[in-house]
Amino acid sequence: MDDDSRTARWERRAGIPLGAASLLFLGSYAARVLGEGLPGPVRDMCLAVTYGTWALFIVDYSVRWHLSGEGVRFVQRHWLDSLVVLLPLLRPVRIARVYDALQEHRRGTPRLSLQARVMLYAGLSAVLLGFSAALAVYEYEHTDPDATIRTFGDALWWAASTLATVGYGDVVPVTLPGRLVAVVLMGCGLGLLGAVTGSFSSWLMQRFTVRDDGGGPPGR
Repeated sequence: MDDDSRTARWERRAGIPLGAASLLFLGSYAARVLGEGLPGPVRDMCLAVTYGTWALFIVDYSVRWHLSGEGVRFVQRHWLDSLVVLLPLLRPVRIARVYDALQEHRRGTPRLSLQARVMLYAGLSAVLLGFSAALAVYEYEHTDPDATIRTFGDALWWAASTLATVGYGDVVPVTLPGRLVAVVLMGCGLGLLGAVTGSFSSWLMQRFTVRDDGGGPPGR
């Protein structure tokens, strides 16, 4: 029980700093990928910020693993956090947890319903994940002779169609790293789409249930 409270205290303290680190990671990575004409020292500084934020995620993961006292089971129970540490593509998604961290600091009742929070997190995660995937694919693809993704606009279009599970096929990754990014994005896109659809369906069911019970439309 004491371990649980120590872990909870650590997560409350680390939530906002890790959200800021996620923004720094995304900004430094975007500057390195898109700022090809940047001076060498600036690019080196962006690289240092990228690795520095990665180190913060590793420290957070190690501390929570130690406080949990679960050993190897911690990796199994927190597999998403494990992937966030290993896959740079997923790190910006931590920004979506800042709302929970702020709410815990205020120690108040969440202003948004569960369904609204799930849709908010899924929507924000989709935007962050799509932008990160577009950056990664553009980095690997645009210099390949056989690439169809030549500009960052092409990469954004590809990421949007992949996340939406549409997959027009007009632009596709041809390199091995680009295709690995595509596999991760397709899997995450299916999960996020299912979360949004399920939460929206649950919200509609609650609305209609209230009306059928004679309570009239809810205030919010």
